[in-house]
Amino acid sequence: MSGRSTRETERLHPITLSCRISGLLGLFGAVLCGAPAILCGAPAMAEDAGLFDGGKLLLTNGVSTIEGSAGGGLASWAVIPGMETDHGIGLSAFATDVPLRDFNLETHGFAIGLRNRLALGYARENFDTLSAGEALGLGHGYTFRQDIVTARLRLVGDLVYGPQWLPQITLGTDFKHNLNGAVVRLVGAKQSAGTDFTLSATKLVLGSSVLINTTFRLTDANQFGLLGFGGDKNAHRSGQFEGSLAYQMSRRLAIGGEWRTRPDNLGFARETASHDVFVAWAPARHVTLTAAWVDIGPVATFRPQRGAYLSVQIAC
Repeated sequence: MSGRSTRETERLHPITLSCRISGLLGLFGAVLCGAPAILCGAPAMAEDAGLFDGGKLLLTNGVSTIEGSAGGGLASWAVIPGMETDHGIGLSAFATDVPLRDFNLETHGFAIGLRNRLALGYARENFDTLSAGEALGLGHGYTFRQDIVTARLRLVGDLVYGPQWLPQITLGTDFKHNLNGAVVRLVGAKQSAGTDFTLSATKLVLGSSVLINTTFRLTDANQFGLLGFGGDKNAHRSGQFEGSLAYQMSRRLAIGGEWRTRPDNLGFARETASHDVFVAWAPARHVTLTAAWVDIGPVATFRPQRGAYLSVQIAC
Protein backbone atom coordinates (compact mmCIF):
# COMPACT_ATOMS: atom_id res chain seq x y z
CA MET A 1 0.00 0.00 0.00
CA SER A 2 1.45 3.32 -1.05
CA GLY A 3 1.79 6.23 1.35
CA ARG A 4 1.55 8.75 -1.45
CA SER A 5 -1.27 11.30 -1.05
CA THR A 6 -4.31 10.65 -3.24
CA ARG A 7 -6.10 13.75 -2.04
CA GLU A 8 -3.70 16.50 -3.11
CA THR A 9 -5.91 17.98 -5.83
CA GLU A 10 -9.04 17.75 -3.70
CA ARG A 11 -7.30 19.32 -0.71
CA LEU A 12 -6.10 22.35 -2.63
CA HIS A 13 -9.14 22.90 -4.84
CA PRO A 14 -10.52 26.40 -4.07
CA ILE A 15 -14.17 25.30 -4.32
CA THR A 16 -13.61 22.48 -1.80
CA LEU A 17 -11.81 24.82 0.59
CA SER A 18 -14.46 27.52 0.19
CA CYS A 19 -17.28 25.07 0.95
CA ARG A 20 -15.51 23.82 4.10
CA ILE A 21 -14.90 27.36 5.38
CA SER A 22 -18.48 28.42 4.59
CA GLY A 23 -19.84 25.40 6.43
CA LEU A 24 -17.75 26.09 9.51
CA LEU A 25 -18.72 29.76 9.51
CA GLY A 26 -22.36 28.69 9.34
CA LEU A 27 -21.86 26.35 12.30
CA PHE A 28 -20.13 29.06 14.34
CA GLY A 29 -22.90 31.52 13.46
CA ALA A 30 -25.58 29.13 14.62
CA VAL A 31 -23.68 28.52 17.86
CA LEU A 32 -23.22 32.21 18.59
CA CYS A 33 -26.87 33.01 17.89
CA GLY A 34 -28.92 30.12 19.18
CA ALA A 35 -27.16 27.16 20.75
CA PRO A 36 -26.16 28.80 24.07
CA ALA A 37 -29.81 29.64 24.69
CA ILE A 38 -30.82 26.03 24.07
CA LEU A 39 -28.11 24.41 26.21
CA CYS A 40 -27.88 27.02 28.93
CA GLY A 41 -31.41 28.40 29.05
CA ALA A 42 -32.65 26.03 31.76
CA PRO A 43 -29.47 26.34 33.85
CA ALA A 44 -29.79 30.12 33.68
CA MET A 45 -33.29 29.89 35.15
CA ALA A 46 -31.92 27.66 37.90
CA GLU A 47 -29.15 30.03 38.95
CA ASP A 48 -31.30 31.54 41.67
CA ALA A 49 -31.50 28.09 43.23
CA GLY A 50 -27.71 27.85 43.20
CA LEU A 51 -27.67 24.71 41.06
CA PHE A 52 -26.01 26.18 37.95
CA ASP A 53 -23.90 28.96 39.44
CA GLY A 54 -21.66 29.55 36.39
CA GLY A 55 -18.99 31.12 38.55
CA LYS A 56 -15.75 30.04 36.85
CA LEU A 57 -13.47 32.58 35.22
CA LEU A 58 -13.56 32.64 31.43
CA LEU A 59 -11.43 29.95 29.74
CA THR A 60 -10.59 28.24 33.05
CA ASN A 61 -12.87 25.32 32.15
CA GLY A 62 -10.60 24.53 29.20
CA VAL A 63 -11.87 23.45 25.80
CA SER A 64 -12.87 19.97 24.66
CA THR A 65 -10.21 17.56 23.43
CA ILE A 66 -10.76 15.30 20.42
CA GLU A 67 -11.62 12.55 22.93
CA GLY A 68 -14.19 14.63 24.80
CA SER A 69 -12.41 15.41 28.07
CA ALA A 70 -11.69 18.98 29.15
CA GLY A 71 -8.27 20.33 28.25
CA GLY A 72 -6.62 21.55 25.07
CA GLY A 73 -7.18 20.09 21.63
CA LEU A 74 -4.88 17.09 22.11
CA ALA A 75 -3.97 16.96 25.78
CA SER A 76 -6.25 16.22 28.70
CA TRP A 77 -6.05 18.74 31.57
CA ALA A 78 -6.97 18.46 35.23
CA VAL A 79 -9.91 20.87 34.81
CA ILE A 80 -13.57 19.91 35.15
CA PRO A 81 -15.89 20.85 32.23
CA GLY A 82 -18.68 23.39 32.60
CA MET A 83 -18.72 26.80 34.28
CA GLU A 84 -19.73 25.54 37.73
CA THR A 85 -17.82 26.15 40.96
CA ASP A 86 -17.64 23.90 44.02
CA HIS A 87 -21.35 24.54 44.71
CA GLY A 88 -23.02 23.81 41.40
CA ILE A 89 -23.42 21.77 38.22
CA GLY A 90 -21.95 22.59 34.81
CA LEU A 91 -22.69 21.48 31.26
CA SER A 92 -20.69 21.60 28.04
CA ALA A 93 -21.09 20.46 24.44
CA PHE A 94 -18.67 20.66 21.52
CA ALA A 95 -18.09 19.96 17.84
CA THR A 96 -14.64 19.69 16.24
CA ASP A 97 -13.41 19.33 12.66
CA VAL A 98 -9.81 18.41 11.81
CA PRO A 99 -9.14 18.42 8.03
CA LEU A 100 -5.78 16.72 7.43
CA ARG A 101 -3.68 16.03 4.33
CA ASP A 102 -5.27 12.68 3.49
CA PHE A 103 -7.99 12.21 6.11
CA ASN A 104 -10.64 14.10 8.06
CA LEU A 105 -11.50 13.75 11.74
CA GLU A 106 -14.84 14.96 13.07
CA THR A 107 -15.76 14.63 16.72
CA HIS A 108 -18.59 15.86 18.90
CA GLY A 109 -19.89 15.25 22.39
CA PHE A 110 -21.04 16.60 25.73
CA ALA A 111 -20.04 16.53 29.39
CA ILE A 112 -21.39 17.34 32.82
CA GLY A 113 -19.39 18.68 35.75
CA LEU A 114 -20.53 18.14 39.33
CA ARG A 115 -19.39 20.67 41.94
CA ASN A 116 -16.09 21.13 40.12
CA ARG A 117 -15.15 17.72 41.50
CA LEU A 118 -16.47 15.01 39.16
CA ALA A 119 -16.90 15.01 35.38
CA LEU A 120 -18.68 12.55 33.09
CA GLY A 121 -18.68 12.87 29.31
CA TYR A 122 -19.33 11.21 25.97
CA ALA A 123 -17.74 11.76 22.54
CA ARG A 124 -18.13 10.23 19.08
CA GLU A 125 -15.14 10.27 16.70
CA ASN A 126 -15.60 9.85 12.93
CA PHE A 127 -12.36 9.39 10.99
CA ASP A 128 -13.04 9.66 7.25
CA THR A 129 -10.37 8.09 5.01
CA LEU A 130 -11.61 10.07 1.98
CA SER A 131 -9.67 9.13 -1.18
CA ALA A 132 -6.97 7.46 0.93
CA GLY A 133 -9.44 4.68 1.69
CA GLU A 134 -8.98 3.36 -1.83
CA ALA A 135 -5.21 3.10 -1.45
CA LEU A 136 -5.73 1.28 1.85
CA GLY A 137 -8.10 -1.20 0.21
CA LEU A 138 -11.06 0.00 2.27
CA GLY A 139 -12.95 1.98 -0.35
CA HIS A 140 -13.38 5.71 -0.87
CA GLY A 141 -14.69 7.47 2.21
CA TYR A 142 -14.47 4.47 4.53
CA THR A 143 -14.99 5.88 8.04
CA PHE A 144 -13.62 4.61 11.34
CA ARG A 145 -15.99 5.37 14.23
CA GLN A 146 -15.35 5.34 17.94
CA ASP A 147 -17.44 5.99 21.05
CA ILE A 148 -15.66 7.36 24.13
CA VAL A 149 -16.98 7.67 27.68
CA THR A 150 -14.82 9.82 29.95
CA ALA A 151 -14.70 10.32 33.71
CA ARG A 152 -12.58 12.71 35.77
CA LEU A 153 -12.22 13.08 39.54
CA ARG A 154 -10.43 16.08 41.07
CA LEU A 155 -8.28 14.77 43.89
CA VAL A 156 -6.67 17.90 45.31
CA GLY A 157 -5.77 21.49 44.52
CA ASP A 158 -7.39 24.25 42.48
CA LEU A 159 -6.55 25.55 39.01
CA VAL A 160 -6.63 29.21 40.03
CA TYR A 161 -6.76 29.56 43.80
CA GLY A 162 -4.76 28.15 46.70
CA PRO A 163 -0.98 27.77 46.98
CA GLN A 164 0.86 28.46 43.74
CA TRP A 165 2.96 25.33 44.28
CA LEU A 166 -0.12 23.09 44.42
CA PRO A 167 -1.77 22.42 41.03
CA GLN A 168 -5.19 20.96 40.46
CA ILE A 169 -4.69 17.18 40.22
CA THR A 170 -7.24 14.93 38.55
CA LEU A 171 -7.52 11.19 38.02
CA GLY A 172 -9.34 10.04 34.90
CA THR A 173 -10.46 7.18 32.67
CA ASP A 174 -11.38 7.10 28.98
CA PHE A 175 -13.32 4.00 27.92
CA LYS A 176 -13.11 3.66 24.13
CA HIS A 177 -15.13 1.38 21.88
CA ASN A 178 -14.14 1.15 18.22
CA LEU A 179 -17.11 0.34 15.97
CA ASN A 180 -14.93 -1.16 13.20
CA GLY A 181 -13.76 -4.21 15.13
CA ALA A 182 -13.26 -6.57 12.19
CA VAL A 183 -11.12 -4.06 10.27
CA VAL A 184 -8.88 -3.00 13.17
CA ARG A 185 -8.19 -6.64 14.04
CA LEU A 186 -7.32 -7.27 10.41
CA VAL A 187 -4.56 -4.63 10.55
CA GLY A 188 -3.10 -6.18 13.72
CA ALA A 189 -4.97 -4.69 16.69
CA LYS A 190 -5.56 -7.08 19.58
CA GLN A 191 -8.82 -5.50 20.76
CA SER A 192 -11.56 -3.20 19.49
CA ALA A 193 -12.13 -1.66 22.93
CA GLY A 194 -9.83 -0.37 25.62
CA THR A 195 -9.50 1.94 28.62
CA ASP A 196 -6.98 4.73 29.13
CA PHE A 197 -6.05 5.92 32.62
CA THR A 198 -4.85 9.48 33.17
CA LEU A 199 -3.32 11.53 35.97
CA SER A 200 -3.20 15.26 35.25
CA ALA A 201 -1.78 18.29 37.07
CA THR A 202 -2.71 21.79 35.85
CA LYS A 203 -2.07 25.26 37.26
CA LEU A 204 -2.89 28.78 36.07
CA VAL A 205 -0.41 31.26 37.53
CA LEU A 206 -2.51 34.42 37.64
CA GLY A 207 0.42 36.75 38.21
CA SER A 208 1.98 35.80 34.88
CA SER A 209 -1.19 34.55 33.10
CA VAL A 210 0.56 31.27 32.27
CA LEU A 211 -1.08 27.85 32.36
CA ILE A 212 1.07 24.74 32.75
CA ASN A 213 -0.24 21.19 32.37
CA THR A 214 1.29 17.74 32.54
CA THR A 215 -0.60 14.47 32.07
CA PHE A 216 0.53 10.88 32.45
CA ARG A 217 -1.57 8.49 30.34
CA LEU A 218 -1.53 4.71 30.57
CA THR A 219 -2.82 3.44 27.21
CA ASP A 220 -2.62 0.78 24.51
CA ALA A 221 -4.62 2.80 21.94
CA ASN A 222 -3.50 2.86 18.29
CA GLN A 223 -4.10 6.27 16.72
CA PHE A 224 -6.14 7.38 19.75
CA GLY A 225 -8.07 4.06 19.47
CA LEU A 226 -9.23 4.64 15.88
CA LEU A 227 -7.11 1.63 14.83
CA GLY A 228 -7.97 -0.43 17.88
CA PHE A 229 -5.87 -1.34 20.91
CA GLY A 230 -2.60 -3.23 21.25
CA GLY A 231 -0.78 -4.83 18.35
CA ASP A 232 1.82 -7.26 17.10
CA LYS A 233 4.69 -5.08 18.41
CA ASN A 234 3.20 -4.42 21.83
CA ALA A 235 -0.05 -5.80 23.25
CA HIS A 236 0.00 -4.02 26.62
CA ARG A 237 -0.54 -0.52 27.97
CA SER A 238 2.44 1.83 28.17
CA GLY A 239 2.97 5.16 29.89
CA GLN A 240 2.70 8.26 27.69
CA PHE A 241 3.17 11.99 28.34
CA GLU A 242 0.98 14.97 27.49
CA GLY A 243 2.18 18.52 28.09
CA SER A 244 0.58 21.93 27.55
CA LEU A 245 1.78 25.51 27.93
CA ALA A 246 -0.59 28.44 27.40
CA TYR A 247 -0.55 32.21 27.86
CA GLN A 248 -3.75 34.11 28.60
CA MET A 249 -3.44 37.33 26.63
CA SER A 250 -6.71 38.68 28.01
CA ARG A 251 -9.68 37.29 29.93
CA ARG A 252 -11.16 36.17 26.58
CA LEU A 253 -8.10 35.11 24.57
CA ALA A 254 -5.39 32.49 25.13
CA ILE A 255 -2.62 31.03 22.96
CA GLY A 256 -0.50 27.96 23.54
CA GLY A 257 0.91 24.67 22.39
CA GLU A 258 0.73 20.98 23.27
CA TRP A 259 2.78 17.83 22.89
CA ARG A 260 1.48 14.28 23.24
CA THR A 261 3.41 11.02 22.95
CA ARG A 262 1.67 7.83 21.82
CA PRO A 263 2.46 4.10 21.82
CA ASP A 264 3.82 2.42 18.67
CA ASN A 265 2.04 -0.94 18.72
CA LEU A 266 1.37 -1.87 15.08
CA GLY A 267 4.08 -3.29 12.84
CA PHE A 268 2.60 -2.04 9.57
CA ALA A 269 2.20 1.59 10.67
CA ARG A 270 4.70 3.65 12.68
CA GLU A 271 3.12 5.98 15.22
CA THR A 272 4.84 9.08 16.60
CA ALA A 273 4.09 12.00 18.91
CA SER A 274 1.46 14.59 18.00
CA HIS A 275 1.53 18.31 18.71
CA ASP A 276 -0.38 21.53 18.07
CA VAL A 277 -0.28 25.32 18.38
CA PHE A 278 -3.64 26.86 19.27
CA VAL A 279 -5.60 30.02 19.96
CA ALA A 280 -8.79 29.95 22.06
CA TRP A 281 -11.25 32.85 22.09
CA ALA A 282 -14.37 33.35 24.18
CA PRO A 283 -16.56 35.83 22.26
CA ALA A 284 -19.36 35.29 24.78
CA ARG A 285 -19.55 33.86 28.28
CA HIS A 286 -20.95 30.51 27.15
CA VAL A 287 -19.01 30.11 23.88
CA THR A 288 -15.36 29.25 23.16
CA LEU A 289 -13.92 29.01 19.64
CA THR A 290 -10.58 27.24 19.14
CA ALA A 291 -8.37 27.22 16.06
CA ALA A 292 -5.06 25.37 15.82
CA TRP A 293 -2.43 23.95 13.53
CA VAL A 294 -2.03 20.28 14.38
CA ASP A 295 0.40 17.51 13.44
CA ILE A 296 -0.77 14.06 14.50
CA GLY A 297 2.12 12.23 12.84
CA PRO A 298 1.89 9.38 10.30
CA VAL A 299 -1.40 7.50 9.94
CA ALA A 300 -1.31 3.92 8.62
CA THR A 301 1.14 3.97 5.67
CA PHE A 302 0.64 7.66 4.98
CA ARG A 303 3.07 10.50 5.67
CA PRO A 304 2.68 12.79 8.73
CA GLN A 305 -0.80 14.27 8.82
CA ARG A 306 -0.92 18.02 9.36
CA GLY A 307 -3.79 20.44 9.09
CA ALA A 308 -6.24 22.73 10.81
CA TYR A 309 -8.12 22.13 14.03
CA LEU A 310 -11.41 24.02 14.37
CA SER A 311 -13.67 23.61 17.38
CA VAL A 312 -16.65 25.27 19.04
CA GLN A 313 -17.68 24.66 22.64
CA ILE A 314 -20.73 25.78 24.57
CA ALA A 315 -20.54 25.69 28.37
CA CYS A 316 -22.60 26.84 31.30
